[in-house]
Amino acid sequence: MLWMLSAVGTGSILFTPRVAAVYEYQLFWLLLLVVFFMWVMIREMARFSIVTGQTMLEGLSTLKGPANWAVWFIFVPQLLAASVGIAGLAGVVGSALQSILPGGASLYACLLIVLSTVFIASGQYSVIERFSRVMALLLMIMVIVAAVVVSPNVSDVVSGMKPSWPSDPDLYIILPWVGTILAGSMGILWFGYWTATRGFGGGIESPDEDDECEHSASSEDANRPDEAARQERAQGWIKVMTGAATLGVIGGLVVITSFLILGAELLAPEGKVPKGAGVAVDLTGLFSDVWGSVGEYLLLAAIVIALGGSVLANQDGWGRSFADITLILTRKQRNSGELNKALMAAKRAAGKLGFALFKRRHLKRIFVITITGLVPIAIVLAFKNPVKVMSASGIIAAMHTPFIALSALYVNRTRLPKTLQPSLMVTIFMVAAGIFYLGFAGVYLWDLLLNSQ
Repeated sequence: MLWMLSAVGTGSILFTPRVAAVYEYQLFWLLLLVVFFMWVMIREMARFSIVTGQTMLEGLSTLKGPANWAVWFIFVPQLLAASVGIAGLAGVVGSALQSILPGGASLYACLLIVLSTVFIASGQYSVIERFSRVMALLLMIMVIVAAVVVSPNVSDVVSGMKPSWPSDPDLYIILPWVGTILAGSMGILWFGYWTATRGFGGGIESPDEDDECEHSASSEDANRPDEAARQERAQGWIKVMTGAATLGVIGGLVVITSFLILGAELLAPEGKVPKGAGVAVDLTGLFSDVWGSVGEYLLLAAIVIALGGSVLANQDGWGRSFADITLILTRKQRNSGELNKALMAAKRAAGKLGFALFKRRHLKRIFVITITGLVPIAIVLAFKNPVKVMSASGIIAAMHTPFIALSALYVNRTRLPKTLQPSLMVTIFMVAAGIFYLGFAGVYLWDLLLNSQ
């Protein structure tokens, strides 16, 4: 459930009220479909980690073709998504602080990124992380209560479950929402980290100590005498993981539905669509209409702390993933001792600064400081509209998800023991999820092409 608290961030607080303000309950069915696909996908990521003790990134590195091509295909787009995503989250928080404190939104956004980067890079952020989770839980309770207070028309909500499509859809509003519901493309992979670090299936080694992504068990162990017992144990852990995923997804769905109700009941009648540099002020209408000025300040505080916590969680997640990816991509050269000139130069420079370049915890700090620290600050200073920045991140996620879903399915179907592979029904749902996201990406690209002419 704690994992899902960090996932119920941007897609809920920012994009759901925007969609509801324009389309009310018409796309409720789409929310239900995406949540179901998300549940299927995160289970498959965690399945591989439980059975093998490895992250899905390791599984993708075994695919046939040019060396590590699938890992590269994830790495490059996510470098952009990470920087843009952190900048967008910080921009929304800056917008909230600007409305109650002197100074500009960009200043507060940059300060948040700097502070978060310091805490993540130093490893001293657990207390703040726990506090932000408490505030996120408080925000969830407030949203659910507010949605009940506004007394939505049940028949209108139910009618939104019937698939229909707007006559004049604005894909710039819809697609980022689809791409960030519950978890973005990398958030799907991070659920596997979450289960492993909590010991599901035996877990994996400490992600901050070793310089290799070794595993505690793998499909290569199929000939061991205790294989039957090991597989039975893994099946038990998969059931436990399924329960955890289901609980988190249901909780997330309740919160997102509550935001949808508030947007449809409070924003849509006034034609108010949260946007621009003042997006946080626009969102305060969700609570001020229910609880007055007290609700307004409560929502602003929740946005600052909950989304500030999301900045921490995302910096940690991307930093850890990028460190693992780097170790995978350089493994062959490091094992052979034949690093190219660029890697040797980087290793020597790192040595002069007092740290080993190819230690996971050091690589994580490098990526946290640069890709999720310095680059987002530059984006915040260059682009003043956090909605546009976050929309770009959501679009990248929606376009990247089909590859992650379908390639992960292939890994699980070909790399795991037969009794632990996904069932035929799960396989069908995973393929459907990949086709769904691929279709949305294609529609958006087609829309961009038409509008550019």
